[in-house]
Parts: sequence; structure tokens; C-alpha cells
Amino acid sequence: MNLILIGPPGAGKGTQAKRLEEERGLVQLSTGDMLRALRGSGTALGERAAAIMATGALVPDEILISMIGERIDRPDCARGFILDGFPRTVPQAEALDEMLAVRNLRLDRVIEFQVDESILVDRIKKRIAETPPEQRRADDTPETLVNRLKVYHAQTAPILPYYRGRGVLTVVDGMKPVEEVAKAVATIIDGRA
Repeated sequence: MNLILIGPPGAGKGTQAKRLEEERGLVQLSTGDMLRALRGSGTALGERAAAIMATGALVPDEILISMIGERIDRPDCARGFILDGFPRTVPQAEALDEMLAVRNLRLDRVIEFQVDESILVDRIKKRIAETPPEQRRADDTPETLVNRLKVYHAQTAPILPYYRGRGVLTVVDGMKPVEEVAKAVATIIDGRA
């Protein structure tokens, strides 16, 4: 089972991905984590990525696709994977589909977590009020969340019609309790939705 979990920051994608790893043996692939590992790998691809990252530039799609391809070729991905943080654009989605096709693989489902963004902002305000200052993340602010939501809508949300057109996009209500969201995700994965 090969999945993409998509939705705005704070929608619960990470929580559900961890559950899927534990319950179904799928591997969560975070492009951010993968890039950091690639940078220190000493491989030719890693050296190219490190040089680009050192300048502050975005790593080109071809490197990202190669990196993901190399990662899904490892034995631990044989049962499937969950992509986190990729793709973010239609060209990346198309390149991902091509790379998977070469390996006789495909995306089984793209699950969109829909949430009420005003409630997400309220949640972060509550979390700040309940968390001692020394335990707060520096970027855990309502302003940062609002900016991340804008970036999500401008850069990532435009791939939703692409996956809808491919017939693999399914939506879950990310505002429900964690257990109910997990049940909805399981229903989608098991082909009952």
C-alpha cells in the first residue's frame, strides 16, 4: 500500500502516519529527513544535494525523485510507504508517477485531511497558554501557523485536482477525534470507502 497523506499543517497527518507505521508496517518517508540523511551519505547524489542545500536553494525535483526512488527500493518499503512532504507541485506529482511506473508501482491512495483552519489557530493559542515557555517551540505561534497555511494553499493544495483526476484522492474529516480519523483512514486503505 503506497500512500500520500496531504493536508494543512496541524491536520493530524503525522499522527496518522505513525499509526500506519505501527499497525500496518508501512514506512513513513519524510523528504526533509531523507534530504538530511542524503546530505551526509557521501554518495554522488548526496554531494550534489549538499552543495545545493548549502546555497539555500531548493533541491531540484530530479534529485528528490532519485532520492525517493532509492529509498523505496530498500527492503523495508516492500509492504508500502507513506510520503510526507512530497509531492508539493503537479510536476513533482507527475515525476513521482513516472518513477513509480518504472518500478511497476503506483500510488494506491492520496488521503486529504480536511480541517477547519480557524480551529487550528485556536488550538495553537490554547497549546501556547498551557505550555511553559521553556518547553515551547520557537515556531509554535499563531502567526507562523497562519503563514504555513498560506504556503500550503499556494504551493501544495493545487495538486489535489491532479490526484482527484487520477481517481486516487479521498477526503477524511481531520477535525474528528484521532481514533475516528484512524478508522476512516483504515476504511479507505482497506477499500471500503
